[in-house]
Amino acid sequence: MEPAPSQPPPRKPWGWLVLLAIGGALWLWYSSRDIVPRTEIDYSTALAWIRSGDVRQVTIEEDSLTGELAVPHVVDHRYVFTFHTVAAKDDRLVGLLEAKGVAIHVAQPKQSALFQLVVSVLPWVLIIGVWMWLSRRAQQMMVAGGGGPLGGFLKRGHKFEKASRPGVTFEDVAGLAGPKRDLQEIIEFLKAPERFRKLGAKIPRGVLLVGPPGTGKTLLARAVAGEANVPFFSITASEFVEMFVGVGAARVRELFQEAKKNAPSIIFIDEIDAVGRARGTGLGGGHDEREQTLNQLLSEMDGFDRDDLTIVMAATNRPDVLDAALLRPGRFDRRVVVDLPEAAARRAILEVHTKDKPLAATTDLAEVAAATPGFSGADLANLANEAALGASRRGAETITRDDFNAAYDKIVLGDPRETKLRPVEKQRVAVHESGHALLAWATPEAEPLHRVSILPRGLALGATQQVPPEDRHLHTRPELDARLFVLLGGYAAERLALGDISTGAEHDLREATRLASKMVAHYGMSTKLGPVYYEVQEEHAFLGQRIATDSGTSDATIHQIEREARDVLANALARASAVIAQHRDRLDKLVAALLAHETLEHDELDAVLGPPIRPHEGVPVEPRDRLAPAMHPFEAGEPR
Repeated sequence: MEPAPSQPPPRKPWGWLVLLAIGGALWLWYSSRDIVPRTEIDYSTALAWIRSGDVRQVTIEEDSLTGELAVPHVVDHRYVFTFHTVAAKDDRLVGLLEAKGVAIHVAQPKQSALFQLVVSVLPWVLIIGVWMWLSRRAQQMMVAGGGGPLGGFLKRGHKFEKASRPGVTFEDVAGLAGPKRDLQEIIEFLKAPERFRKLGAKIPRGVLLVGPPGTGKTLLARAVAGEANVPFFSITASEFVEMFVGVGAARVRELFQEAKKNAPSIIFIDEIDAVGRARGTGLGGGHDEREQTLNQLLSEMDGFDRDDLTIVMAATNRPDVLDAALLRPGRFDRRVVVDLPEAAARRAILEVHTKDKPLAATTDLAEVAAATPGFSGADLANLANEAALGASRRGAETITRDDFNAAYDKIVLGDPRETKLRPVEKQRVAVHESGHALLAWATPEAEPLHRVSILPRGLALGATQQVPPEDRHLHTRPELDARLFVLLGGYAAERLALGDISTGAEHDLREATRLASKMVAHYGMSTKLGPVYYEVQEEHAFLGQRIATDSGTSDATIHQIEREARDVLANALARASAVIAQHRDRLDKLVAALLAHETLEHDELDAVLGPPIRPHEGVPVEPRDRLAPAMHPFEAGEPR
């Protein structure tokens, strides 16, 4: 067998650099030499020619003088048209030149020859050097199978985490009992796949975690890998998409190849809606980079066979925009809902995030959890951190219930405002919030009153907080009516006690209008329209809402929906006004207490208003369209 011919050693670039330097030096010498010959003369001769008026113009450069003669002179038997001399520092020279009408030019000082050589040659040296480095790098990557100079760019992008046992397990994930139970089957398959194969069972290859932001979807996926003790490949879907077409598909191929080599393993794709949106909506006839990446992802998931021990998990909070092919059986055919935590789960999450924080003996995490319906796991972590920061700012050694209250207000309403209200404004805010509180106290179906404050925070000048006694998932018509009464209580109190209304009720009116429209158009709570669903489109936050006109709804029906919603609001306002008029003495007492103390907690409200007219126990509660937690901020607004 003949030995393989040895590769010639790579040629050094020094020869090219030396030739380039010699060429630069020759160019510099040629550019610096004089094109027109000039004669060197002494300074006294130059002065004599200037005094005789034979010099037309001169150029002064540092310590030299170059001149052009109007009349040629004979020097050394030859005619001289230009001359050059070394000029002394003569203050009279400029005056003499001006007196004789000689044009004067001043030249910039010349750089040294070495400096000019470096400036002229260095850019070319850098360009040639970079070009040669890229060429050699490309050859090396082609030999190694890297795919050319873009090979490194294609490989960059995904984060690979492999450990004997990832540091997160189900013990580190508080709450989420339902999702844990749904994912336990995946863990058992990765631990003992033979048990499933004997029965001919096919484990789902794709698991889609669906839920609002901050509910712990990523943490749950990491915990599954930790429980199964398998490698965990994590990537965000947006990292697939680059400006070069084909890069995303290449990354998908590489990710799945790497995961299969390390099987059993888990691939986790966060925010999959970034590449998994329904196809056919992009530019370029449906062949944009995002759609090519999705096609490659679908192809890779189809490539699993029965013996593959790779599970693909993904997370999204927009399952409605995903492509149908991504959700069919054989791909992401199992959907696990990771919803907002219930009261018990919120308490468990708070215990996790406060285990390294000193709590005061009077701090009850169950009470904090009950007061935070609608909070996600991330919100609760932020709440615990803000409470700890508040305790440190006041120099305390433990975290109290007041610190959690202040943190809650900071998260929901914003930071305290430095602007102080005028007495007349403070009086109006107290009346407005007292109206909310009085209606919550006097309406049996309303959520229990928890706290009232007239301290300005964020955009709110005051707030009334209600806390449901338990987590709610449905509510009835009387409960929705009670919600409207409380929302309009501030508006009614201002009109009754002060004789006019202000712009601060804008938030209440917006929420009441939204709720009344849904009662009429969505929930079938109108006798005139009956049990019919009409689409009410939620627009941008600054544009409010409108009833859709592109779903076959006639203009007459739309107007009827608007009239019905207006009637619902009018009836709610009439009842709220009647209740406030009936309990005017309690309204005045509550206004006085708020002006004196600014914030009233639950016990203080009971002392001012007395016990509620009827207990709130057993009241069915809020549905999952998130009316809780009930906050009624009195916002500073302007006429639109």
